[in-house]
Amino acid sequence: MTDSTPGMKDVAAVAGVSIGTVSNVLNRPHLVSEATRLRVQAAIVELGFVRNETARQLRAGQSRTIAYVVMDAANPFFNDVARGVEEAARAEGMVVYLCNSNQDGGREREYLERLREQRVQGVLITPIDPGGERLAEMPGRGMPVVLVDCQSVDEQQCSVAVDDVLGGELAMTHLLETGHERIAFVGGPASVQQVRDRFEGARQATLAADRPIELVRMATEALTVAEGRRAGERLVGLPASRRPTAAFCANDLLALGLLQAMVRQGLSVPGDLAVVGYDDIEFAEAAAVPLTSVRQPRELLGRTAARLLLEEASGDASHQHQQVRFRPELVVRASTRIQR
Repeated sequence: MTDSTPGMKDVAAVAGVSIGTVSNVLNRPHLVSEATRLRVQAAIVELGFVRNETARQLRAGQSRTIAYVVMDAANPFFNDVARGVEEAARAEGMVVYLCNSNQDGGREREYLERLREQRVQGVLITPIDPGGERLAEMPGRGMPVVLVDCQSVDEQQCSVAVDDVLGGELAMTHLLETGHERIAFVGGPASVQQVRDRFEGARQATLAADRPIELVRMATEALTVAEGRRAGERLVGLPASRRPTAAFCANDLLALGLLQAMVRQGLSVPGDLAVVGYDDIEFAEAAAVPLTSVRQPRELLGRTAARLLLEEASGDASHQHQQVRFRPELVVRASTRIQR
């Protein structure tokens, strides 16, 4: 052997069979007699041969991989969704590539192109722009796409999401029921569909209230803990007569940052500011002040999206595009309380 990595030719030589027989043992063992199969398998063990799965898949024109392009890998929400994706994919013998667009449109487009070159069976994505041209054209290039945590604008594309407008209504209604009348909505950028939907739900709840409600919109540049802290500093800087008594944050990371800012300023949560988050990630319950949050079925989102993608990628003629939408649930904890 001239190469330190043994190949099928080396296995064939040691076993005293043809390369075709080695291939049959690897791919169609029922075509080979037991004695020959055992001889080839012994040669494989002796040489430490590992099949080149990538080359085999490329010859077949398709891989045993799918990809999930997340919006922010630092957000535990997406890690939980990815766990559901992996669970469903692993059950079908598939491998999952995890890619992080980091809320960067150029980076997202680059990943989509690279994944097409890699011939993955399909792509799950939480997109920056659900109506983006690149996403729309990928199925026509033989690359199925399923949107995750985002409703599809096209009935000819599968999506799995949560009713974020309802989630916003649940959060705001809870704050209204606990007596608050000046409430901040903390979240951004507005280009993110989930942020827009959650704000719309909050707005609808204030319009339906039986008393005048002031909804103060506080935009953030990203959905991160650091941006939550900055929003908290801006809130604390407002005159007491104009300062909101409650805040609904577009996700839990913002809410946790807001909690940190309140604690640093010596203010009480929920005494000086009641806080509601969104996603109900594990850290929400573990926060210094356990966080009231709108729960999404994170792993179920991932499992359902992966199932739809694998079904479509298989070429199953019975596959029908679905826009699955789950209902969120409000989980009340210590960061909100009834006003007396």
